[in-house]
Amino acid sequence: MSKGSRGEFAARKLGSKRQEFRWKSAQYKRRVLRLDEKADPLEGSPQGRGIVLEKVGVEAKQPNSAIRKCVRVQLIKNGRQVTAFAPRDGAIGFIDEHDEVVIEGIGGAKGGSYGDIPGVRYKVIKVNDVSLNELVGGRKEKPAR
Repeated sequence: MSKGSRGEFAARKLGSKRQEFRWKSAQYKRRVLRLDEKADPLEGSPQGRGIVLEKVGVEAKQPNSAIRKCVRVQLIKNGRQVTAFAPRDGAIGFIDEHDEVVIEGIGGAKGGSYGDIPGVRYKVIKVNDVSLNELVGGRKEKPAR
């Protein structure tokens, strides 16, 4: 007789063994224990609101040479601090300290950083509830608050 449960009433043993062995899979374990969500400053949500603490320039990785304009943001929901990139030419001029911004992932592989910006995983999409794209494109004015 070959290995494994083959009996007429073996379903329970097959099910429990399969459940036991699933824990050997790294992907399964990380998903079920929510390890990636716990490590993620946005806690698994697609976007997050925060307050701008300061503007910072991040040097681009080799072989590029540039200072990418970023902001340090303190998230409202959990107080964690992250660095977010201000996309488009001149966008940093529309962002001031103590502004409320909405950030989202920048779109790098596996939720990591994108392109030549080291350690920056998020980008700014809204400032004081106005789209950053609209501000940079000149279609909207930044509200005084």
